[in-house]
Amino acid sequence: MIRFFVSLSCAVAMFVAIAAHGKAEAGEATEQIKATVDQVIEITKDKNLKKPSRAAERRAAIRRVVLERFDFTEMAKRSLAVYWQQRTAQERKEFIPLFTDLLERSYIKKVEGYNDEKILYSDERRDDNYAVVKTKIITKRNVEIPIDYKLMLQGGGRWEVYDISIEGVSLVNNYRTQFAKIIRTSSYQELVKRMKSKQQEETFEEKS
Repeated sequence: MIRFFVSLSCAVAMFVAIAAHGKAEAGEATEQIKATVDQVIEITKDKNLKKPSRAAERRAAIRRVVLERFDFTEMAKRSLAVYWQQRTAQERKEFIPLFTDLLERSYIKKVEGYNDEKILYSDERRDDNYAVVKTKIITKRNVEIPIDYKLMLQGGGRWEVYDISIEGVSLVNNYRTQFAKIIRTSSYQELVKRMKSKQQEETFEEKS
C-alpha cells in the first residue's frame, strides 16, 4: 500500500510542475486545460500566499481550481471498475470524497514545489464527447515527459479530466490495479480503512 501511495504522488506530480511555454493549434479542451494550469501556477507564485501563515488559504485556493476541472466522481468509478457496481449508495457516497481527498493532497504537495518547469501543448484529438490533450513536460535538464489529459465533454461546453496518462501509463488504470489487489487479497472495507488512515496521517502532518 505504501508503494501505491508513492506511485500516486509521483503520477499526480506530473500534472503540476508545468508552465505554458510553446504553442500548438489549441482546441476547446486544450484551452480549458491551459486555463486551469495557469490559475494553479498563479496561486503558487503569489508571494503573499507563499507565507507559512497562509498555507491553509493557499491549499484551499488550489483545491477550488482543481475541483473545477477534474471529474473526481468519474475517476473514482473508473478506479474501482467492477467493484463500483458492487457498492451500496452509502459506500459510494463515502468513497468519492476519500478518493478526491487522496488525489488533492498528493497534488497540492507537489504543486507547492513548482519550480518553473515548462510544458508544450502539442496536440488535441477529439472523438465526439471525448478528447485527449497531448502535452510534453520539459524539465530543467531538458528531458521530455509526455503527458496526455483525457477529458469528457459536459454540459455547457465544459471539458473535465477523467484520466491522465504519463509516459503511456494511465493514472486511473494504476488506481484500478492497486485498489483491486487490496480488495481481492483483503476486502473493500480494508481499502477504505487504509485510505482513511492515510487521510488522518496527512491531516495531522498539515496541522503540525
